[in-house]
Amino acid sequence: MRPVRQALISVSDKTGIVELAQALHALGIQLLSTGGTAKLLADAGLPVTEVSAHTGFPEMLDGRVKTLHPAIHGGLLARRDLPDHMAALAAHAISTIDLLVVNLYPFEATVSRPGCTLEDAIENIDIGGPAMVRSAAKNWRDVGVLTDSSQYPQVLAELRGSGALSDTTRFALSVAAFNRISNYDAAISDYLSRIQPDGTHALFGGQANGRFVKVQDLRYGENPHQQAAFYRDLLPAPGSLVTARQIQGKELSYNNIADADAAWECVKSFDGPACVIVKHANPCGVAIGDDPLACYRKAFSTDPTSAFGGIIAFNRLIDEAAAQAVSKQFVEVVIAPAFSEAALAVFKGKANVRLLEIALPPGGATNWERDHHAMDVKRVGSGMLIQTADNHILQAAELKVVTQRQPDEAQLRDLMFAWTVAKYVKSNAIVYCSGGMTLGVGAGQMSRLDSARIASIKAEAAGLSLKGSVVASDAFFPFRDGLDVLADGGAVAVIQPGGSVRDDEVIAAANERGIAMVFTGVRHFRH
Repeated sequence: MRPVRQALISVSDKTGIVELAQALHALGIQLLSTGGTAKLLADAGLPVTEVSAHTGFPEMLDGRVKTLHPAIHGGLLARRDLPDHMAALAAHAISTIDLLVVNLYPFEATVSRPGCTLEDAIENIDIGGPAMVRSAAKNWRDVGVLTDSSQYPQVLAELRGSGALSDTTRFALSVAAFNRISNYDAAISDYLSRIQPDGTHALFGGQANGRFVKVQDLRYGENPHQQAAFYRDLLPAPGSLVTARQIQGKELSYNNIADADAAWECVKSFDGPACVIVKHANPCGVAIGDDPLACYRKAFSTDPTSAFGGIIAFNRLIDEAAAQAVSKQFVEVVIAPAFSEAALAVFKGKANVRLLEIALPPGGATNWERDHHAMDVKRVGSGMLIQTADNHILQAAELKVVTQRQPDEAQLRDLMFAWTVAKYVKSNAIVYCSGGMTLGVGAGQMSRLDSARIASIKAEAAGLSLKGSVVASDAFFPFRDGLDVLADGGAVAVIQPGGSVRDDEVIAAANERGIAMVFTGVRHFRH
């Protein structure tokens, strides 16, 4: 292990930097620093050499040029095991730099502020910092590089123990440094790629740079012969699945994660207490009610067969009563914002059940997505589709009743509930509902007619009557036959986007069958 004799400190975020420098000084390590950081350390009584004194060249261009000098990069890049490198340093009186502590100008924070101008963004693009970080990270066998204050304690612990950093630590720091530079450059590229000639910002930039951090390796992928890993956004959205805390159960599988995301996204879209049961990415039971237990019982009754081995999500704390009911069925994952101590005690008897605790997003999930321009991404062969999130919040004022029959107040509430559920069902989606619960769900069929038939069959199999029910369709009816199936099943009101060239035919069929029909003007395809 190589001893650390000299450290260069140049940070924008000065969290913990004085304490780090004091600890380094106490270990006999010489300190180099720049500008405001050097002043801060000197004011703290630390002996620090300014970079300009070290290089013999003053800072210039308002600080844009201060560390771009051979005395800095030579000290970082020289390989200690190569005599020619060390001779070159000696010939030019350059000392080695064994530890670099750098964090970068706050570009990401700057461009996230309302009213940020292009000039503000450009001035917060760091040049010298990334250059030094790359030099130190490249020469990881000889130099340790710290790019985040969270790294300080471990590094200090090693230095106090041996006066040096292990190869393992230096390599890990190098990888973290290159990842930081990659994310920093991607943020700059993302921002600048969206700028238009008139100074406005396009919704979709000329280049998309994915920035993801691995959460965990998975046992296998969608099928056992596939390998997989789980990644999260660099900056995850509040209330998203990747923010979950697993408090019990086996390791999550690929399919667990996919289905859990579908369940959580659906349940958090309701303001009142709700329960969603998902199987193979589709809701098989959804209900709202006075409390989690009532919601669960109604959701489970929609399709007990499909609920077997499903994912169950709540948007309220799970109490003992709800836990007792859920624990009677085979369930893979249970999700909630919180679990009571009594509920945890109940689930402890089901040690394999995975319990995920996720805080609800502030202001509501859909409001957060809308306010933060959330995007949906889908991979295709050697390409990617990006779209704004389907976060339209349907308001009662947007509804257009197109039939002679008007929905009553209770039917209108159920129509709005059914519409929310349909948004999370794979297309073609047909959802029968009544009394704040699903009665039958038809999903993922090649024709809307088949989805309507399947939804009716599902309800019949569960022993649920569709008489007096309402139905949501995620897209328009291309022919009247689908509507006739709904009417035959017992539906009295339908909500759908409208927009078909045969709308008049479908409306006439609804009037003929005595059904109320409401148009939303919004489609909810989910492929």
